[in-house]
Amino acid sequence: MAKELAFVSGASSGIGYQLALQLAQRGYDLAVTAHGDRLPLAAKDFEAAGATVHLFQADATKRDEVEKVWQGIEALGKPVSVACINAGIGEAGLFATETSLEQELAIVDLNCASTVQFAKYISRQMAGRGQGNILFTASIASETTSPKMAVYSASKAFVLSLSKSLRFELKDFGVNVTALQPGPVDTNFFEVAHMENTKIGTEGKKNNEPDEVAKTGLDALFNGEEHVYASDFMTKLQGAVVNITPDSIQAKMQEKFMEPANK
Repeated sequence: MAKELAFVSGASSGIGYQLALQLAQRGYDLAVTAHGDRLPLAAKDFEAAGATVHLFQADATKRDEVEKVWQGIEALGKPVSVACINAGIGEAGLFATETSLEQELAIVDLNCASTVQFAKYISRQMAGRGQGNILFTASIASETTSPKMAVYSASKAFVLSLSKSLRFELKDFGVNVTALQPGPVDTNFFEVAHMENTKIGTEGKKNNEPDEVAKTGLDALFNGEEHVYASDFMTKLQGAVVNITPDSIQAKMQEKFMEPANK
């Protein structure tokens, strides 16, 4: 019996790598994309887990490269049954005086624009078939006031809002949509975002391993849940109280997280 196809963006490391690996372990073949040279190495692990893997190395901040990825997937002649739209980056620092405009526009291009582009292609295909599952990787930061992570937090709020809206638009087409909202996760995100020496980048991430976050997300997706906070107790607690916590308190908590680890 032919295996169904799953798509994962940002599949070369972190949560995306674990989403792809666990989908392979659950019996799916894979179409995976990421930027950089790690993807072929990751693909070997996915193949060892039993998947036929189709690689699409691309810079998803560029619309023409996203389109080429989708054209390659369509050329496989096999519909996407599960899509994990996961790729994302961050940048830390005061918006007015410390962060790079170029990097923040890249955040918008990757976290928002490529998410819309992949979601458009995928949702059209799934709606036309009358079935499918889409998992968006948002963040607990999508619902919090986040000094020194203003653009990243805003980009993930965009992803969360898109996910919730598409869930209602697509349900009558037989397509389920779920938002995964991790807290700080033990990945290379903090290094890329220049947060490796912050409290959140050293201590805060320790209780959230990417394999557990991915499992929590996939379980929620296949259970038809709207969203899920992943995966440790503190992330779930923060999610439970975020909407009743004043913005000023959220901001002070975030400032503490962003302090130097050796302070």
